[in-house]
Amino acid sequence: MPMTYEDFRKLGMRLDMSRGKPSAAQLDLSRALLDEAGTVGFVSRDGIDCRNYGHLLGLPEAREFGADLLDVPAAQVVAAGNSSLELMHDALAFAMLAGVPGGDAWRRHDDIAFLCPAPGYDRHFAICEALGIRMIAVPFNDDGPDMDFVEAQVRDDASIKGMWCVPLYSNPTGAIWSAQVVQRLASMQTAAADFRLMWDDAYRFHHLTEHHHTTPDILKACERAGHADRALVFASLSKVTFAGAAIAFLASSQRNIAWWQQHVSIRSIGPDKLNQLRHVRLLRDRAGLMRLMERHRALLKPKFDAVVATFDEWLGGLPDVSWNEPQGGYFISLYAPRGLAKRTVTLAAQAGLVLTPAGAAFPYGIDPDDSHLRIAPSFPSLDEVREAARGIALSLLKAVEETRR
Repeated sequence: MPMTYEDFRKLGMRLDMSRGKPSAAQLDLSRALLDEAGTVGFVSRDGIDCRNYGHLLGLPEAREFGADLLDVPAAQVVAAGNSSLELMHDALAFAMLAGVPGGDAWRRHDDIAFLCPAPGYDRHFAICEALGIRMIAVPFNDDGPDMDFVEAQVRDDASIKGMWCVPLYSNPTGAIWSAQVVQRLASMQTAAADFRLMWDDAYRFHHLTEHHHTTPDILKACERAGHADRALVFASLSKVTFAGAAIAFLASSQRNIAWWQQHVSIRSIGPDKLNQLRHVRLLRDRAGLMRLMERHRALLKPKFDAVVATFDEWLGGLPDVSWNEPQGGYFISLYAPRGLAKRTVTLAAQAGLVLTPAGAAFPYGIDPDDSHLRIAPSFPSLDEVREAARGIALSLLKAVEETRR
């Protein structure tokens, strides 16, 4: 007799699938950062004593490493602390307080808005809420945001100052933004002269297949279109080495980098250059990073495959239920019948599974269809992922069953 939701609940599971965290096995891949810390030393290639203050934009070889990863000149790269989210927050905070090149302080305006492709990254939305930036949900297609909608919004509304973008293996849909979408974003006319694309390239090297997808270079596209300052590109090594102790990068036009340096100099006298030195000497170059990412893929792909296979087994053919099979990134999007996502999350919690709150992937936490669920398979073990996927499926089936009573 097939397992029921009640059977699963009796197992007393205790699993947290709410965030896209690397597993301990993934973190162990970079253990050399700890084991060899004493042999790396503290003097950089150029004789810089990394124990001391200075080099606000990062250690030169760390900036060069970031430039190699992001395909931009080193002069247009900032190497910072472990979190690209911090850089995004600060960029918007600086914009609110003092403006960006080409505009005045955003806080001087009664209404400031941002375009937010949805489903999207909940922490992007949290930054907007914290800074009082109004969010406009943008419909999402398989190849990125609905550009007809985006262009119509920005053409005449000067209060719209920017847009969140996760162009490759989008969080949480796994979408790969097309060349056409990227080109239209770079070249579109905006009422706000100081409009900015917050280009969060978080999953640039996080492939789940042998085909390494890419998206067009947004900085070059913007420059060719006459909008050289439009894009701020963010990336990090947080899911490459240590999630809490990596390097984050900001890449943009030289004008934007000078703007960043001016404002960040108020809050810092330099990043953790010792950590930057360790990373550069461990990874060495882009090829070294890619070798490490292949080892990550070997750990991650079986977990994603297990979720998809379990959903196929338990949910295949169920009306109004679907899920994606991402080719990279950290998430799977599961779509329940309209109105059942929150109930599914509640039932899962009662069975010992902690999931991302339903609606979290939408501005203000409001999914108008109450159907989207973000599944994060990376942290638990493979066996736990299989069990959790079955529990999620049974919770969804239970929610559907309740509607039929």
